Amino acid sequence: MITIEVMTKKDCCLCDDAKEIIEQVIAEMPAELKMTDIESDPGLFERYQDKIPVVLINGEESFVYKVHPITLRKKLEKLLNSN
Repeated sequence: MITIEVMTKKDCCLCDDAKEIIEQVIAEMPAELKMTDIESDPGLFERYQDKIPVVLINGEESFVYKVHPITLRKKLEKLLNSN
């Protein structure tokens, strides 16, 4: 199972866009989406502040600000094919 984590905070329209794209792409893949509110963790907030959304795929930073659906699909397919 692939884990996709989006670092987000309230009222972040780029985060909403990223979530929508990710949900569309992973609809047919063995992947789960986790939304993490950076405002609930001082360490995460210090690290990311206005650099959001940040998208981590299996813990590796993969996108910042925007998620491109074709690139996301390729990254996920590569992970699936390597297992």
